[in-house]
Amino acid sequence: MSAQANQAMPRWVDLGLLPLWNLCVALAVAGLVVLAIGQSPWQALTVLIHGALGEARGIGYTLYYATTFIFTGLAVAVAFHGGLFNIGGEGQATFGGLGLALVGLALGPHGPAWVVLPLMVLAAALFGMVWAAIPGYLQAWRGSHIVITTIMFNFLASSLSVYLLVNWLRPIDSMAVESQSFADSARMPSLHSLAAWVGWELPSSPVNLSLVLALLACVFVHWFLWKSGAGFALRAVGSSARAAHYAGIKPRQQVLMGMALSGALAGLVAVNEISGVQGKLTLDFVAGAGFTGIAVALMGRNHPVGIVLASLLFGILYQGGVELSFELPGFSRDMVVTAQGLIVLFSGAMATVSTPLFARLFGRPAASPAAAQVKTTEAQHG
Repeated sequence: MSAQANQAMPRWVDLGLLPLWNLCVALAVAGLVVLAIGQSPWQALTVLIHGALGEARGIGYTLYYATTFIFTGLAVAVAFHGGLFNIGGEGQATFGGLGLALVGLALGPHGPAWVVLPLMVLAAALFGMVWAAIPGYLQAWRGSHIVITTIMFNFLASSLSVYLLVNWLRPIDSMAVESQSFADSARMPSLHSLAAWVGWELPSSPVNLSLVLALLACVFVHWFLWKSGAGFALRAVGSSARAAHYAGIKPRQQVLMGMALSGALAGLVAVNEISGVQGKLTLDFVAGAGFTGIAVALMGRNHPVGIVLASLLFGILYQGGVELSFELPGFSRDMVVTAQGLIVLFSGAMATVSTPLFARLFGRPAASPAAAQVKTTEAQHG
């Protein structure tokens, strides 16, 4: 076993300093790429930050993107703690959108918002849950690999969405592949409209009450994973399914539950995108957010607080990147995607590269299992 493996970093280093360092490295490498194409890295960074955070409208768009990423990041994190790599967030969010749209179209014209909106949220979560539970069942009881099945279910959800929109949900007199618009009672209120209702003036932006729902989901996930018995059982299976089995925990049920909860969180993306912004079911409304959620969860260390911070970062990148492509001549949208990809690479996929260095600088010797057991026994007997 290596020396680094015997070093335990303080939590503030693991969750705070190390991700910040990875972000700085990513920005430095992205800056070199910007310099190589003849642009000023400082000017690009200034435009990006100002476009995302410099004005109220830009902040609204940043929070709107961050809301979607919070849902998908939490979905990945919950499955990860159960030892599962759920990369089916795209399909689960798409299927959640179908459930939300069916409820919104059926009940929106006939019921008040305080009845219709909760039912739409519930439908989105339930449809996403079902779409994730099927791969969970196949993994637990049939031995299918969760990565393969969730990938294939992404395609299945997309194809099903196209079929239903083209043949069933599209208005007869419309050529656009989208459903009819929702009634007002099926629209999630935007923050600027709520602010106007109480006398405040905010510029229009797509951020809506789904942001509050996303933050509540963070609180729930934290409670579930670290405060509840069900969450402890899920994490135990994720750490060692064999050991959890000997402790009386049923790994198959935990796999199914973990995937179901993960899918429910992914399905809530539809609340923000469809009910909050589009106001109708459209094709590809997820737009890659399910895959971005993987990077968000990795960078956020699969913890709700870290996921919120990582989602804000990616919201800044998305909104600021749009401003970059408009404000800087020669800075194309492809270069924006390249810069975003470098940040994903260094902040997410290569998040553990600097871990040995920080373990040497800040680590303390980790107690052996025997020593930990002695310490626990002494604490129990005073």
